[in-house]
Amino acid sequence: MTGQDRIDTTVPHPARRYNYWLGGKDHFAADRASGDEIAAAFPTVRTAVLANRAFLRGAVRFLAQEAGVRQFLDIGTGLPVPDNTHEIAQRADPASRVLYVDNDPIVLTHARALLTGTPEGKTAYLEADLRDPAAILAHPDLRSTLDLDQPVGLLLVAILHFIHTDAEALPIVRTLLSALPSGSYLVATNATVDFADEAGAAAYRAMFAAGRTDGYARTAAEFGAFFEGLDLVPPGIVAVSDWRDAYPDAAPADVAMYAAVGRKP
Repeated sequence: MTGQDRIDTTVPHPARRYNYWLGGKDHFAADRASGDEIAAAFPTVRTAVLANRAFLRGAVRFLAQEAGVRQFLDIGTGLPVPDNTHEIAQRADPASRVLYVDNDPIVLTHARALLTGTPEGKTAYLEADLRDPAAILAHPDLRSTLDLDQPVGLLLVAILHFIHTDAEALPIVRTLLSALPSGSYLVATNATVDFADEAGAAAYRAMFAAGRTDGYARTAAEFGAFFEGLDLVPPGIVAVSDWRDAYPDAAPADVAMYAAVGRKP
């Protein structure tokens, strides 16, 4: 069975819906319908995804240019857009190595064609699901791309909110971090309604209860639990737009998402 055969165009997928919000072309009617329904309840959603991408770029630049990280495990890659993780990292050091992970076959198709890096480094793609971190860590493509004896930047950007219970999400993050050495970093974002007014929060809760949105909004405390045992990089846990002025034109209520970077001691 080919990747194309396994693409279910009748069910919205976060990567394709995200691409739709970013103005891309790689999406289907179900993705657009889901995106439009969420945008009707949350009109600044496109601002939120732009701020999220800006944070990702800023965090990778920090890791590559300031923290000296030369390896990246980017889970929940999404469809390629300008300034992907490997492009930023390999500008800092052409020998940087990046492994992308996503569970949408259409992402795999595009990644193979577009996510090519420098000859000095390595850029690879693995089709896998965050919900099975052991399979990701045991996969030969990970071992052939990354040296787990050296620091790794673990990127979980705009993906943790698709895992709806902390009982499932926290062990996933712990499993991944436990495989990485001291000096590695966790970079993560998660949707929140902490910045919303009561009407906005109620609208979100109604949509989530009805299954019309698949993103689980976490509080600052719930999001902070992912970083327990890590040293938070200033400014700590903040709105995604406010992390080192990632997207200064947006207010926290516009982006409705927390962001943070933490270092494993």
